Amino acid sequence: MSLVVPPYPPARYTHDKPEVSAWLKRGDAPPDHDSFGLVQYRYLADQRATGGDYGLYRVDIAPKAGGPGPHFHRAMSEAFYVLSGSMKLYNGTEWVHGHQNDFLYVPPGGVHGFRNEADEPASILMVFSPGAPREHYFEGLSQLGDMTEEERREWFIANDNFFV
Repeated sequence: MSLVVPPYPPARYTHDKPEVSAWLKRGDAPPDHDSFGLVQYRYLADQRATGGDYGLYRVDIAPKAGGPGPHFHRAMSEAFYVLSGSMKLYNGTEWVHGHQNDFLYVPPGGVHGFRNEADEPASILMVFSPGAPREHYFEGLSQLGDMTEEERREWFIANDNFFV
């Protein structure tokens, strides 16, 4: 019996011997960014740490803290995995309830959104591929109120966020 293996990407590590390069980020580490006590971000693996492969973020959202409405990205895919709580996830056609262990994948150009409307906190993992400097986006959200309409529009474009 012959097994047909789907093609793998080309080798990116070509040295003869392996190297010690793994790193660990502890789950009890404090958040990397706290947005008004409503949303806490943990930068598990950002663009720099992964060499641009992907970004992985844990996002803890307070009860009824909301979230972004329908939008899309041109340069990256985004995926959501619900760790705990209940989230509303927009799949491009409707808002659906996302519960623990639910997963939503959004390719580049796919309309999506997410929010916590529940009376309980929620926690999600967000993956962006390829990696993008999303921490700049997360940290800049608190400054939107100080921007003009034109500055906000340019800021969203520079951060690959296009609201519909």
